[in-house]
Order: sequence, then C-alpha cells, then structure tokens
Amino acid sequence: MSHTVLAIWCLLVIAPMVWVVIGSFKTSSEIFGSPFSLPAEWSWTNYSTAWTDAEIGRAFANTIIVVGSALVLVMLLGAMCAYVLARFEFRGRRAIYYLMLAGLTFPVFLAIVPLFFVLDNVGLLGSLPGLIVTYVAFALPFTVFFLYAFFRGLPDDIAEAAAIDGAGNWRTFFQVMLPMATPGMASVAIFNFLGLWNQFILPVALNPNSDNWVLSQRLAAFVSSAGYAVDFGAMFAAVVITIVPVLIAYLIFQRQLQGSVSAGTMK
Repeated sequence: MSHTVLAIWCLLVIAPMVWVVIGSFKTSSEIFGSPFSLPAEWSWTNYSTAWTDAEIGRAFANTIIVVGSALVLVMLLGAMCAYVLARFEFRGRRAIYYLMLAGLTFPVFLAIVPLFFVLDNVGLLGSLPGLIVTYVAFALPFTVFFLYAFFRGLPDDIAEAAAIDGAGNWRTFFQVMLPMATPGMASVAIFNFLGLWNQFILPVALNPNSDNWVLSQRLAAFVSSAGYAVDFGAMFAAVVITIVPVLIAYLIFQRQLQGSVSAGTMK
C-alpha cells in the first residue's frame, strides 16, 4: 500500500514537470491541438525566444547575483550568530534568540510598506543591493534557528582541545566547529535557496526597476503582457529555465541533506 501511494504521489509530481518540458519544444498550436503528444520537431526556438525576446536571460543573471550574494551572506552571518548564541554564555543571549524566533512569525506583507520607505530613503529602492539586504534580513531568523541546534549539539571536548592547542575563537569557529556543522549548513542552504529563488512578493514591491527584475518578476510580466496571445511554448521554456537551477542545486546537495537528517535521528 505504501509503495502504491508513493508511486501515485511521484506520478502527480513528475507528470506535470515532464509535460512542461515537452511543451517547451512545441508551438502554441501543437500544445492546444495535441497537448499530450510529442512535438513534431524538437527545436530550441522557444528557449531562444524566452531568453532574448522575453529577457529571461537578463532576469536569470540578476537572480543569480541576488540569490547567490544573499545566500553567502545569510549563511555566513547566520552561522556566526547561531554559534555565538549556542556556545557562549552572556547576558541577553536568550532574549536575542527569542527575538530571532519572533522574526519567523512576522508576516512578510506587513513589512512591505516600511521596507519600501526605508530602502527609498537610503537610495537602495529598485536596486540589486537593496534586494540582497532584504533577502538576508528575512532569511536570517530561520538560518539562526536551524543552525542553533547543530552548534548546540557539538561536543565541548573538541572546542576545548582546539583552545588547548592555541586556537582562538575565530580559528575554532572556521576551522573546527563550522566544518562539523556542514550537514546542517547544506540543509539550511537548500531551504534558503528555494525560498529566495522563488521569492515574488518582495521583488514586486521593492524592485520596480525593470532592468533589475528577477526571474519571478520577468516571468509574470511575460505572461501578463501578452494578454490572450501568450506564446505558450516560450512560456513553458521560461518555466523550465526557472526550475532547472533548483533541481541542480538539490541534486548537488541531496547527500548532505540526507546526512543531516541521519545525524539528527542518531542524536
């Protein structure tokens, strides 16, 4: 029974993706005329149209810059913050940790208007750096919450051995403790990457400059600008271009994700 349920679930997930990939090689008439058949000619025209005419290529580059920069910053800052909160005793530590947890419960849409005016006042509205800073701010609480347990569970003997060998706090963190938390870092990196890559509300509200649009904005504009004359083949190609990096990222880090789950169950 479990295998049957899993097979049905896989079919429900994989079938639409395969249909979109096949549709990306079809024309709009073929998609409406025979939606479940193979294309008459396997051509990359839809991909070139989506990449150039719909400006998916520029949006793809902007997304790589924004998500890549935000991911590096949030992983570095989140790991450092979680390590300090988990391994050091100081006044206000618990209050800072609970404030981080409170950030997880704060709805994004409630911060749109204040963020708009703050970024406008500092000259970052509609810019890639402004979007990067906003992404880091919203992803940081989850990162700290996720990594806190990993650093908290690391053995004290290793940190004490590093201190006996003459390692300072910075060296202990970067050369001893951070490598031990690699499974947790990989897991939270995947979750942050998915969340930042698929982000839509923040770019739409805080990134009005069309030259700096990310993939979610450009894809929505591509669909809505054509009205009823949508080039569905090019639209499917744009969707494939959008989801391929997510699949690649998961395939690269899936072993680390499985390792982190196994380590958590062993503890």
